Amino acid sequence: MARKLCKVGTNSGNDGCPTLYEIPGTDRYVVQGDRVTDAAELNQLDNLTPEEGAVTVPRELLANFGPKEPVHVPDFITFDAFGGMFAKLKHSAWRLETRRRYASDEETDTYRQFLTEGRVDWDLDDPWCAGRRDQSALGKRFERVRVLDEPPTPGQRYLLDNARRNTAVGENIRVLARSRADELRLPQEDFWIFDSRVVALLHHNDADEMTGVELITNPVDVLRYAQVREAAWHHAVPYDQMQR
Repeated sequence: MARKLCKVGTNSGNDGCPTLYEIPGTDRYVVQGDRVTDAAELNQLDNLTPEEGAVTVPRELLANFGPKEPVHVPDFITFDAFGGMFAKLKHSAWRLETRRRYASDEETDTYRQFLTEGRVDWDLDDPWCAGRRDQSALGKRFERVRVLDEPPTPGQRYLLDNARRNTAVGENIRVLARSRADELRLPQEDFWIFDSRVVALLHHNDADEMTGVELITNPVDVLRYAQVREAAWHHAVPYDQMQR
């Protein structure tokens, strides 16, 4: 049973709405407020599902009675939800790739061909390419900076060849030597920035397998990743100018 923390204001017929409740023994809260029913307002809410609702509350309710201590609670999403972000973006997606290998690459036929022949016959009509090409045709930007060791690892050389495919469907790929990335104090993190407002931090384990996607939406934290983007993009060079 939720325990009432506070009451701010009173609406006739609702016995003290809005109100903030704490669920004892958890780090979760319940907010009671006037329901938002206007269709135009609801359409502005991102990812509101049919099972969810929205309420309005005064600022002082959260400012005066909400928890004050800063607690980082990672917000993980499913891989399917992460994939859907590329279809929903409005203008841009930017990635920093820092790892020496990606286990998922090594499970592909294209990786095996690269090890054998030193190049890949990319299928530019597969679903991924078709989707990226369609998005790029709408004017949306897809950009990446790949950090390379000196000399590049086999996985990084594979991604250099892969950059031909990315470029063919509208992406802009640049590369940056790891020594330069270290001089710039870039983080050892893989992440995407969507529309300069949300970061998808890609978590990997020691076997170089992607284990989760964490969403970061706090404006202060997003700004830090945007600053990394600006530094990396400025100092990186087009992938085809990097000697392999």
